Amino acid sequence: MEHCLNQIKDIVSSYPTNDIFIIGKGPSIDLVNQKVFENALVIAINDSDRIYKSDITIFYADWVKKSIENEGINSNVYITSTDFEASKYSNLAKSIKKPHVALNKDNADFMIQRLLGDEIIIEDVLFLTALQIARQIALLKKTSQNVYMVGFDFSGYDGQSARIKKNYEDVNHNTRNLIIGIQENYFLNALYMLKTSEIDIFHVGKRSYSRINHLELEEKFLGSTSKKNDNWSVKIVAELTTNHFGDRQRLSTLVRSAKASGADFIKVQARNVETFYSQDELALKYKSPFGETFRDYRNQLELSPEDFIYLDNLCKSLNIKWFASALDKISYEFLINSNCYAIKLPSTISEHKDYISYVADNCKKPIVISTGMTDAIYEDWIIEKFNKSEKLYLLQCSSAYPTPLDACNVAVIKRYDEISKKYTNIIPGYSSHDDGWFGSCLAVAAGAKMVEKHIKLGISDWAHFDAVALDVNTDEFSKYVKKIRESEVILGNEAKEINKYENHKYRLGKS
Repeated sequence: MEHCLNQIKDIVSSYPTNDIFIIGKGPSIDLVNQKVFENALVIAINDSDRIYKSDITIFYADWVKKSIENEGINSNVYITSTDFEASKYSNLAKSIKKPHVALNKDNADFMIQRLLGDEIIIEDVLFLTALQIARQIALLKKTSQNVYMVGFDFSGYDGQSARIKKNYEDVNHNTRNLIIGIQENYFLNALYMLKTSEIDIFHVGKRSYSRINHLELEEKFLGSTSKKNDNWSVKIVAELTTNHFGDRQRLSTLVRSAKASGADFIKVQARNVETFYSQDELALKYKSPFGETFRDYRNQLELSPEDFIYLDNLCKSLNIKWFASALDKISYEFLINSNCYAIKLPSTISEHKDYISYVADNCKKPIVISTGMTDAIYEDWIIEKFNKSEKLYLLQCSSAYPTPLDACNVAVIKRYDEISKKYTNIIPGYSSHDDGWFGSCLAVAAGAKMVEKHIKLGISDWAHFDAVALDVNTDEFSKYVKKIRESEVILGNEAKEINKYENHKYRLGKS
């Protein structure tokens, strides 16, 4: 199992919550708002990843391979006993081969007993393997996991999820109903066997053993302050800077964690090291894990063209947009021909006015500009330079790491908001280098429609700006996102009206 866990460790560690969903194809899954799955690890069995894109899929039947060939990759990891190779369909997906043990009357008891073992076996009753994996994840994370089983109706007569448009199973209707029906007993046995284990199991439904129904599930995960759609007006940017250290596994974990926490955008940086710095600067001694010079350090931190393709494919698979700071013309020319959403011009290059003018004259993508180390004169210059840009995100920023409270000056965003009424292409925002979430929430109240926050993976004593970044190994960033969303809800809109919660204690006409 150690090998299996090593291969899924980056996915497991990318979720800040201790919630796992195991999804089946019963029609009750259609009652559940799919947003409840977003911040949790999802395990699918057979082809239930067609209902919701999963992190892990378990299967042993050959018909599932046919489903994948026709419907496409919908999972990050496939645990299977077959010869299926996920990498043939996507360079972001992987396959892990495990043995399958067919169920018969002589080994049924051993199948349940294996739930408490260390070895992963693909069982005929696939949700038992999913529960075993959930248990091993709990051991890996060294904390109990809440496991929600959704879409397990244990009756084939009610059909299956309406999201499954085509059935690839190679068994007849009666056989399928029989197989599904007998699995309920194994589930009840599993509940008994695992009741004092590392996982706490919640069957979602209306059975006598169901601990929660779909409405209670939505209330638990979405809450009364959560919108049931994606129409948040404030866009949250997870700023990776160079905290990926040029390593794709770190990059993947950071991106997955940001998405799971609720970010709208991933942001990275691009610079041509050999031209951005002088040769004397590059030759300076600089001790890091990557070498003894500043050149060694900076070159390792940059993403290669192939890394950017990897990032683009990863973000597409997770349905999240990305953009990058282009610190020089060479990087800009590369990024402008990529799939990045926008070009950012960071505070670092605010004095490079020839380059900024070139971008203003040529860029057709949205522009994001941070205004650290600048004043109102620069602000006016930027507004005039980019007056033809379709979207200009203007982010109040202080380039102090961390930013003291008296240097945040989020009130500047009020002026950006006023300016946006005249220059309708301007979108006010805030690039946060201050501690925690409070300054960003005040920025939302001041009119920010984009907030940017640094994230990191663990603590390093040599990487830049770690002090201001939120660690995705913890729940810091997911709490930050939650606070921003709560601020949006509390802020409301400018319409003054009687709301549904108000009730007059004293009404005219009462005696």
